[in-house]
Formats: sequence, C-alpha cells, structure tokens
Amino acid sequence: MSLRPEFRAHVDEEGRLVLPPEVVSRYGLRPGAQLRIEDAANGLRLRQPITHLAKVYVEATNRCNLECRTCIRNGWNEPLGQMDSATFSCVIDGLRAFPPPPTIFFGGFGEPLAHPNIIEMVAQAKALGGRVELITNGILLTKDVSRRLITAGLDLLWVSLDGATPESYADVRLGAALPELLANLKAFRDARGPDRYLALPRIGIVFVVMKCNVADLPAVLRLGERLGATRFLVSNVLPYTKEMCQETLYPHVLTSLVYSHSIYHLELPKLDVSPITRKALYEVMRAGLSTSLAGSSLAEANDRCPFIERGVTAIAWDGSLSPCLPLLHSHVSFLNQQERVSRRYVVGKVTDRAVRDLWNAPDYVAFRERVQLFEFSPCTACGGCNLSETNEEDCFGNPFPTCGGCLWAQGMIHCP
Repeated sequence: MSLRPEFRAHVDEEGRLVLPPEVVSRYGLRPGAQLRIEDAANGLRLRQPITHLAKVYVEATNRCNLECRTCIRNGWNEPLGQMDSATFSCVIDGLRAFPPPPTIFFGGFGEPLAHPNIIEMVAQAKALGGRVELITNGILLTKDVSRRLITAGLDLLWVSLDGATPESYADVRLGAALPELLANLKAFRDARGPDRYLALPRIGIVFVVMKCNVADLPAVLRLGERLGATRFLVSNVLPYTKEMCQETLYPHVLTSLVYSHSIYHLELPKLDVSPITRKALYEVMRAGLSTSLAGSSLAEANDRCPFIERGVTAIAWDGSLSPCLPLLHSHVSFLNQQERVSRRYVVGKVTDRAVRDLWNAPDYVAFRERVQLFEFSPCTACGGCNLSETNEEDCFGNPFPTCGGCLWAQGMIHCP
C-alpha cells in the first residue's frame, strides 16, 4: 500500500483533464487559474498556481531567549518586538477569506514560545480549520506549555536540535542546555498519549548542518526517533557573519555539474550505501556529470523558490507581509565568502489592508510570476560582481528584489 496520496483523473471528450474536487480545492485549481506544466522524466509535472495561498508563516515575535551563532540577529539592525492582539486579529480575520484555510506556521526569526499569548494564538489559528505548526528551540517548552499546546490543537511541533552532545549543542546554541531540552521534549511526547508516533501533535526535528556538528547527525536522528519524532529536516547553515563562512559544507556544490543540467548525464539506481560502495559513489559524485538518482535529477532543486512553489507568504511581528522568510527582515549574510546586503520587501501591512487584498495585489502577483520563471542572474554560481552584493538589481536588469543570490532557491537552505 502506498503512503503517498493518489488521485484518479480522467480526460473528457474534448481532451480536457478533469481532476477530482478534493484536488481542485487543495491546490487552488479554480476556473481561470494558470499553472505551468513541465515535461518530467516519467510524465508531466504540474506546478501549483501562484494564485493559491497554502501556507502562512506568522512571526509572533522576533525576540529570542537564546543567542545562537547561526542566528540572523548576528547580521541585522532590526527593531525587536512582538505581535499585538490587534495585528493578530487582522491576520486571523484576513485568512477567513481563503478556502480551504492555509496552514499557519508560527515561526520566523524569533522564539514563538517567548510570546506571552502564543497558546491563545495557536488556538485561534486552529479554529480556522487548517493545520497549525510551530517551531521552537524547546527551552521554554515546560510541562504546562506542552499540555496547553496540545489542548489548543497544534498539529506539528518542530524542535531545533543542532547537536547530540551537551558540548556540541551548546557550541551552536549559546545559553541552552541539551539535557533541559531533551527532558522538555520527552515530557511533551508523553503528554500526547500512549502512541508516541501517531499521537498529535506530531514531532519534527530540524538540524542545521555545519562542519562543527555534521558528525552528530546520525546520533541526532536516533535521538529524535527515541523522542517520538516522525519528521526530520536538515538544512545547510546560511552564514550571517564572516566567521560562520568557515562552517559551510557547500563551497563547491553551487558550481558542481552534478547538480546542473549538463550535457554529460549520469543515471544512478538505488544502491546500498556501505563500505563496499562508499569509495566508488564518492568518486562518481566528484566526476562532474549531471546526475539523476532513481529517475530524479539532482538539478531539479535549482532555480525553484520553495516559498513561491508551495504557495507561501510570511507576516512579521509588526504585521508586514512579505513573500518569504528571507525578505521578512533586512539583514547581512555572506555568499561565496562575500558580504551580501538583503533589503526587506514588504507588500503591505495586514493592519492597513486585508490579507486577501495584499495576496492579490498586482505587484505581488507579478513578483510571484517573475520568481517562478526565475530569470535572474546566477549570483550563487557566479564569481560575483558589485551587483551581487545586494538584492537591489542584477546584471540581467531585474529590479528589486532580485533572487539570484538566494540559497533557498538552490535547494541549499530549507525551512519546515
């Protein structure tokens, strides 16, 4: 039995593809919707229409109880604050206009559990009828908070876990203690009910991989399984300081032919990864051929904005709506060892205009179309010029905001 949902469609007498109502609703395939169709290796791939809102990141606060080496706050000068009740009411009221209700994800660039009203916010979000998720560093996840989150109807709790030993964990997340986090997460797991893997909320683990902690990844996966986690997400680190550039594990990936659409193409089957195959696979992956694994090209993640492709928008604590998390706040990061200044892009504020009006604003729709085409200059793979030092414009003539230097769009950085 397949764990992947499968739907049956048919072609009518005029050659039109007729999809079942649940698919039409889930992916926003309403009359007049435009979507792109790509010729994939084993069939056709339909890309979700840019008019469909499927997920909203809500930044309850950009304050945090920790000071992590990996944090964006090391590379910005943004005001700190928390979403007030009036602004959150505008978010909730605005999302009522979207059938079906989008997933609401409490996360941004702060610790959601640091907001004094986060439990009530989760409950109000769940009352809309969609999925509700939240990410936390776990230190504020007390037994009382766990119980109240479960009662509020949270569907999935993501926990950042960047080390498997107290020493490696504290090296990344300054001010945090791994034993305290693990005790909190165990209490959360037990509070859900007897079935640790099927009970709600589900548990997910997020691991930011670096040179200093990559050896911990297998142990983190085992640790997560014991704590009842069923979802695991690994992301590269985005350096917000010059120091963190030394921790990246992708200095050659961005220009590697393995992840490109080169004329030299290699198709690999599924293979056991073992001491027998390890050396050969390593050398093959370093051979410089565009590679597919079990029919899926490793280049498919290139020039694909995960936020646009998945119908996502993001709302900062002050009510500012932006197309994605990277554009939620102005900040400094490093690309190819060079400083890059990214200016935030705000479509509007939910306190001034309804979320639906902001989502359908012509400039915002045009921006999503532009990003889906992704005809930006290849700043991530290029040696760099002065235009790649900001997101103001690029050498192809694209105006602000440009996305050619975005590592999310190259499959390097992942968000849950």
